[in-house]
Amino acid sequence: MMKKMSIPTSKASLVLFLCQIISALDVPLDLSQPPTITQQSPKDYIVDPRENIVIQCEAKGKPPPSFSWTRNGTHFDIDKDAQVTMKPNSGTLVVNIMNGGKAEAYEGVYQCTARNERGAAISNNIVIRPSRSPLWTKEKLEPNHVREGDSLVLHCRPPVGLPPPIIFWMDNAFQRLPQSERVSQGLNGDLYFSNVQPEDTREDYICYARFNHTQTIQQKQPISVKVFSMDSLNDTIAANLSDTDIYGAKPVTERQPVLLTPTGSTSTKVELRGNVLLLECIAAGLPTPVIRWIKEGGELPANRTFFENFKKTLKIIDVSEADSGNYKCIARNTLGSVHHVISVTVKAAPYWITAPRNLVLSPGEDGTLICRANGNPKPSISWLANGVPIAIAPEDPSRKVDGDTIIFSQVQERSSAVYQCNASNEYGYLLANAFVNVLAEPPRILTPANKLYQVIADSPALLDCAYFGSPKPEIEWFKGVKGSILRGNEYVFHDNGTLEIPVAQKNSAGTYTCVARNELGKIQNEVQLEIKDPTMIIKQPEYKVIQRYGQVSFECIIKHDSTLLPTVTWLKDNDELPDDERFLVGKDNLTIMNVTDKDDGTYTCIVNTTLDSVSASAVLTVVARPNPPFDLELTGQLERSIDLSWIPGDENNSPIINFVIEYEDALHEPGVWHYQTEVPGTQTTAQLKLSPYVNYSFRVIAVNRIGRSQPSEPSEQYLTKSASPDENPANVQGIGSEPDNLVITWEPLKGFQSNGPGLQYKVSWRQKDVDDEWTSVIVANVSKYIVSGTPTFVPYEVKVQALNDLGYAPEPSEVIGHSGEDLPMVAPGNVQVHVINSTLAKVHWDPVPLKTVRGHLQGYKVYYWKVQSLSRRSRRHIEKKILTFRGNKTFGMLPGLEPYSSYKLNVRVVNGKGEGPASPDKVFNTPEGVPSSPSFLKITNPTLDSLTLEWGSPTHPNGVLTSYTLKFQPINNTHELGPLVEIKIPANESSLILKNLNYSTRYKFYFNAQTSVGSGSQITEEAVTIMDEAGILRPAVGAGKVQPLYPRIRNVTTAAAETYANISWEYEGPDHANFYVEYGVAGSKEDWKKEIVNGSRSFFVLKGLTPGTAYKVRVGAEGLSGFRSSEDVFETGPAMASRQVDIATQGWFIGLMCAVALLILILLIVCFIRRNKGGKYPVKEKEDAHADPEIQPMKEDDGTFGEYSDAEDHKPLKKGSRTPSDRTVKKEDSDDSLVDYGEGVNGQFNEDGSFIGQYSGKKEKEPAEGNESSEAPSPVNAMNSFV
Repeated sequence: MMKKMSIPTSKASLVLFLCQIISALDVPLDLSQPPTITQQSPKDYIVDPRENIVIQCEAKGKPPPSFSWTRNGTHFDIDKDAQVTMKPNSGTLVVNIMNGGKAEAYEGVYQCTARNERGAAISNNIVIRPSRSPLWTKEKLEPNHVREGDSLVLHCRPPVGLPPPIIFWMDNAFQRLPQSERVSQGLNGDLYFSNVQPEDTREDYICYARFNHTQTIQQKQPISVKVFSMDSLNDTIAANLSDTDIYGAKPVTERQPVLLTPTGSTSTKVELRGNVLLLECIAAGLPTPVIRWIKEGGELPANRTFFENFKKTLKIIDVSEADSGNYKCIARNTLGSVHHVISVTVKAAPYWITAPRNLVLSPGEDGTLICRANGNPKPSISWLANGVPIAIAPEDPSRKVDGDTIIFSQVQERSSAVYQCNASNEYGYLLANAFVNVLAEPPRILTPANKLYQVIADSPALLDCAYFGSPKPEIEWFKGVKGSILRGNEYVFHDNGTLEIPVAQKNSAGTYTCVARNELGKIQNEVQLEIKDPTMIIKQPEYKVIQRYGQVSFECIIKHDSTLLPTVTWLKDNDELPDDERFLVGKDNLTIMNVTDKDDGTYTCIVNTTLDSVSASAVLTVVARPNPPFDLELTGQLERSIDLSWIPGDENNSPIINFVIEYEDALHEPGVWHYQTEVPGTQTTAQLKLSPYVNYSFRVIAVNRIGRSQPSEPSEQYLTKSASPDENPANVQGIGSEPDNLVITWEPLKGFQSNGPGLQYKVSWRQKDVDDEWTSVIVANVSKYIVSGTPTFVPYEVKVQALNDLGYAPEPSEVIGHSGEDLPMVAPGNVQVHVINSTLAKVHWDPVPLKTVRGHLQGYKVYYWKVQSLSRRSRRHIEKKILTFRGNKTFGMLPGLEPYSSYKLNVRVVNGKGEGPASPDKVFNTPEGVPSSPSFLKITNPTLDSLTLEWGSPTHPNGVLTSYTLKFQPINNTHELGPLVEIKIPANESSLILKNLNYSTRYKFYFNAQTSVGSGSQITEEAVTIMDEAGILRPAVGAGKVQPLYPRIRNVTTAAAETYANISWEYEGPDHANFYVEYGVAGSKEDWKKEIVNGSRSFFVLKGLTPGTAYKVRVGAEGLSGFRSSEDVFETGPAMASRQVDIATQGWFIGLMCAVALLILILLIVCFIRRNKGGKYPVKEKEDAHADPEIQPMKEDDGTFGEYSDAEDHKPLKKGSRTPSDRTVKKEDSDDSLVDYGEGVNGQFNEDGSFIGQYSGKKEKEPAEGNESSEAPSPVNAMNSFV
């Protein structure tokens, strides 16, 4: 059965190294071999005196070795000491201290010997010493009295322990004393003060020594330090001297540096190779000196140099001979410097260059043992054989000693032994055991048979062939059962038998055979190699920035060999994911819900198989709004400015862009925060401008890309002093509301703008261009003042000045206003009309004098209406239209006229108050135009060769009809059109019989009307002649009407308004058809919009259309594919036109007015009779008593009648009456459009004054009597006019 072995590619070099070591050292354990020491205690072995002493010595060999010990160079008889035992099958000694033994009794130098029949191996000399932690010697410590600025050294002098203790300084509360550049602990444990300060005074400077082996801490008695400042010292001297004595301590003086340690200018230091070099310089001085280190004639070694203890200690790790030299420390302050040079010499205990290695030789072979070491000074080399100096060891003719080398020639089995090499100098020694084992063994392969190796493609493959034999076998490799020997650069053959394929490909897979042979025999072994696809992360996690409390997901999609089972592990910052249910690990992703700040970090996806491992990482940055600033501080308080500083809060991984500063005025608007200013995010101070008489509090808001922080806590309050106002009210205006007044308005100052108590306003005015003095009033708590009794619409100079209890604001600027407007006095003159075409005319007028406008000229209104059509001579309802032209425009265009019609118009000037009188009506006629399509086209009485056509005249002839044109052509079954025939028909005809047609043929007809201007739009229809006379049936209904071959929709007509259109059609076909209407903007490529028609109606209203837009429309039936009418095009009315039905011409309204007139006539007769009897008739009392709804006065707000007044009372009309004495209607609270009533402007104009607004129409009676009214004839107006 195959044994499977997987070698990760990352561990290939390590496996190779181990294989080499095993081949050099290991002899199969079933063969005889000398002892080998496998484990021993350290050379310098410090033990805990309270615990058992264990001295290790383990060895292997065949036969198993026996063990013996020496102590201080003499045999140590274990059996004679009851406290000492040796572990079974081991040389390890256990000294039982815990059962009465004393560690001090077992101090000494121990050495272990492991021996069997083939030799003896020895251990190092193991020095056993118990650790010591002695107590501090009792001493009397005097208090240290030090002058401020002087230096001080507190000596620790810990007891000598084994090993040396760790020193640190603490106080009585077991808190470490703070250290700095000024105060620090030296390498010897003393506490150095470069200069003392008053805060150094204390009585509990305590030095502690910690002995790690015994886990004890020893404490020195507390040391007291009292620092005298110069002021206190002078006071003490003054109290003890008379007035005549000269006294006075000198103030603290600065001093240049002086070295406290080391002393002198030079010193020496010896350190051993591989150790840590520590050099120290501590200096006194005021100011505190700064230490700098240099190496004379060289550079400090990079990557191995560190500075500790505030640069007072230079640390170089892993020193070598190259680090020898002079090191200079320089202490410097503002007064000077001092330096010290330390000469460093690096010595070296012996270290191996070539350690001796075990030799396995066959009888008659040669070999060498080499022992080479180095050190400073150079070590001496000595050899031992089986633990005995080689000079006195039994002689062996096969060996020869040559300094550091032993040469073996023609060895025999008796030559087997263990040799020891000792390299020593004054700083230490090295001892190495190496055996010579003489064996005669045929080859054996130690690697299991049929071992399976699996590697990743394009990685090295290492096929093991561990072997043993004596003499050493030769190794050869083959591929396949009958393969040739492997050679070439694509393979690497290692001495330990391993075959390396540096880059294994898919074709490298297969069976490999290893053959080992020597003169005693031959053996082979087969191994299997499989090549796997590498594991890859094809979708790696990506860098993510997520807001706090959001959700984030990292992807890790992998591709792997199908025979390998991958495991995916997620790490956060190279550690396991937190144990949190917010972390959801999916098949190929990691999702983190409700992200918090602590989730910030690096997330790594690791994919492991038995052969390889891949990983990918991504950083998650959690961002959030910044934390609010804190610690707001106000400084530099002045009357008009203050400095605000703050400490920014955490920016939460999104840099702060700016800080917004807000203020609260607790005096005028407590609890309301206002924007003050903002500063860049790198700034933490701001100088703020202040206003007088404001109780300020400030707060700061930090802003980053995520949003705004919560506001900081408010700062302390700061109340500024009062002052006179700095500014005057803004937006001062003078506009009259009535013809005889001037309304002065302004924006009042805000509370903080008042600058003090008692805020008021001085309002001043005078008529412009008139030599008048200013008139002024002082008001408070208002923002408006009305000046009465002014002339109509004259200019005034106006100004408003703020003042308070402390004075006036600066002189305000003047603005120009006007008193109230009145209605214009005159109408525009010289009104002329130029007809451009049948639908457009241009009107001209002369402007009115500006003095007669009596207000701001807003423009002119043109009222125009159609009187009658010139072709029909029939009266019709009047539909008035209004166009408004802004500014001093003197012409305008009248669009949307009907051809061949008679029109009237008049012009009125408009100001802010309303319209002036109308100009005399101007009559103009529009020329002829092309007619509309005929109103209908019917085709009846089909025969074999004839059809009868009937039609109606156009709804809008737009002129005098001159003729009709009929065009028709046949249509075949594939809807192809035949030749077109055209016939002219006199205008007075309304039917036509077409003869000589083809039987059973469909014809398409095109029919339109003409005037002298041209042809109008056409109407189309289709019909079919019959097949034969016998085939004519007499239907009961609709006889004589052409039956279409298939259903059809025809005569689609549209009647369009501004925002809607009525669509109607005629349908011929099966009953119960379900229609739909499709429409869209003409010329547009957009899809048709579809509306479903309820029921089987033949009309539909399209709503929501855009004014002034051309639309296309067609009608279809559901369920009949491709069955639609032909397209029709219509245009909605322009947006500026609005029509108003003149209800005064409606029959119901005329009847209502007659009834009302009859009631009023009866009332007048009753009143006349009562007056003839004497006295007045109280109409109102009568009405109140009877409350007859038929004769109740009409109130303005609810439509009921108002109160009447007798003609002789001459009382003014009350509010309920709408009829002034001049029989005009005053518009006050009407909800109707201002344009409809001719008041105000609803139209709009281009920059040249041309109209772009909307019509406003109203209908009146035909002006047969010549007294037209410009008012909208609502029922109430009509009633009032009638009364």
